[in-house]
Amino acid sequence: MKKLLVVLLSVLCVLSLAGCSGGSGNDGTGSGDGGTVVKIGGSGPLSGPAAQYGIAVKTGAEIAVEEINALGGLQFELNVLDDEHDGEKAANCYAQLTDWGMDVSMLCVTTGPSLAVADMYQEDGVFAMTPSGSAPDIIAKGDHIFRMCFADPEQGVAAADYIAAKGLGTKVFVFTKSDDEYSTGVAASFKEEAAAKGLEVVGEYLFTSDNATDFPAAQAQEAGAEVVFLPLYYEDDTRIIKACQDLGYNPVFFGVDGFDGALEQEGVDVAMFEGVYYLTPFAYSAPDEATQSFTAKFNEKVGYNPNQFAADGYDVVYAIYNALTAGGAAADMTKEELNAIMMEQFKTLSYSGLTGENMTWDASGAVVKAPLVFRIENGALVAAD
Repeated sequence: MKKLLVVLLSVLCVLSLAGCSGGSGNDGTGSGDGGTVVKIGGSGPLSGPAAQYGIAVKTGAEIAVEEINALGGLQFELNVLDDEHDGEKAANCYAQLTDWGMDVSMLCVTTGPSLAVADMYQEDGVFAMTPSGSAPDIIAKGDHIFRMCFADPEQGVAAADYIAAKGLGTKVFVFTKSDDEYSTGVAASFKEEAAAKGLEVVGEYLFTSDNATDFPAAQAQEAGAEVVFLPLYYEDDTRIIKACQDLGYNPVFFGVDGFDGALEQEGVDVAMFEGVYYLTPFAYSAPDEATQSFTAKFNEKVGYNPNQFAADGYDVVYAIYNALTAGGAAADMTKEELNAIMMEQFKTLSYSGLTGENMTWDASGAVVKAPLVFRIENGALVAAD
């Protein structure tokens, strides 16, 4: 049934071109039946409210492909389409990528679209690694689906552990976006771990995409919260922090990896984020040569600093490259042969990249790496103690 759906969606994409735009590197060379390059496909929000995430992943992946192709040997071609953070459009993009001859995939950038199409990748036997779709249900779709980023529950647990261990406060207020799988997943694991660590969740405000404008900061203040936990993306984080500060209420703010991008917002005074803690596997300010080289190349392309979404996109491409080269892949291999190599190599692969050292993947397709806590000081990220 899903094969028929892919064919029908493919026809719709050709006729309407709706929800399938913004590709890169699509010049028609190579094919899933053996060609001159290995074709990596994927989709993400390249337009709309979540575009910063999609553009970051796409740009990071482009840098990796350029570096790899400059080495000679195995060559890659990248095609990232615009799914506008919409599951139906992600399915349309999948159909177009299938017609293009996609060999392996970066799946989707965000959680909802990844959940919408992961079954299709699994049924067609296409290895897919999402750079930043963090819901556990994504990789639960099957053994061909992998993840580069942390899972939502891991972030909630790590945040509660850090707050308790460092004594940032014992009373916590949580803002949760109830129609977002990412937010609810992180919040649920945080609340469970907070109780286990002796933290008291003194209140929680639930909101949806339709009312994410007027946040009751007074509820958190009146509850005596010393810490405000933000399992959200940076747009909502920014509005909540501003609402608190406008009230003269200055608790410790603690976010997760969706906070990445806050400092790069146009027209926002970054001083408002001074002292904010958040989890991320990557900081562009890190002094190591690999990070600084990547940051310079990213800046040259888009004019601002990379976030962890960009680094995850870069790492996905290199992890794919390492697996294929270790398995003796050649560009003229069929899609089935390439995917067989990927499935075998990721049983034992160890990869060190921008977002972690000696990363491995377990049998479920989950990456094994440690979350890192950073703090914003003088408008820049610094590793927290």
